[in-house]
Amino acid sequence: MPTIVFASPKGGVGKSTSAVILATQIAAKGASVTLIDADPNKPISRWASLPGVPETLTVIADVTEEGVIDAIEEAAARSAFVIVDLEGTASMMVGYAVSTADLVIVPTQGSALDAAEAVRAIRLVRNMEKATRGASIPAAILFTRTSAAIRPRSLAAIAAEFAEHGVPVIATQMHEREAFRAVFAYGGTLSDLDRGQVSNVDTALRNARAFAAEVIGMLPAAGAAAPEREVA
Repeated sequence: MPTIVFASPKGGVGKSTSAVILATQIAAKGASVTLIDADPNKPISRWASLPGVPETLTVIADVTEEGVIDAIEEAAARSAFVIVDLEGTASMMVGYAVSTADLVIVPTQGSALDAAEAVRAIRLVRNMEKATRGASIPAAILFTRTSAAIRPRSLAAIAAEFAEHGVPVIATQMHEREAFRAVFAYGGTLSDLDRGQVSNVDTALRNARAFAAEVIGMLPAAGAAAPEREVA
């Protein structure tokens, strides 16, 4: 079953948020998902300790460097989708997890500094391809914490540079939304949030659904597990 790995050598780029949003959008449609929390800060485990985790979603924590590949393979044997949230640094664990991936998503904010770190992550993916001498490992950049209303010239320039160097960029951006943060405060999914307490939940849901649909569309192996139309 498809394994999606979120990797970035830089922390604070919305990696764990994007992983949870993707996992919950897929699980909400009935597909079984295992979400592996391999970040030492355990943001996903804290979210999972709150009420409202979808019944079809399982969170695994306490994964070691030596055991991460076994954990991913065991999860793939019982779940339609495996999503891995890695630590925000370059490490052997990151390399091992990347080597198992059907898709690596590299979240980055729209700054030159973050873009440089994203390029490091893409290089790691390419190096793992060479080291394993296996099939190619698809990887794509995800812009996070962007403004839905304003597209800065710097962001456009960074996207153009990625395109010039043949680095795929996910068209859907994860915008800066209160609702995305609120999921970690209250637990559950975007759909569970109290619209009286959290603003623009429906807008965030549309953003999340578009993101999930695009990611599923990048996974030809997903097939019968969860067709794109089911998560759109």
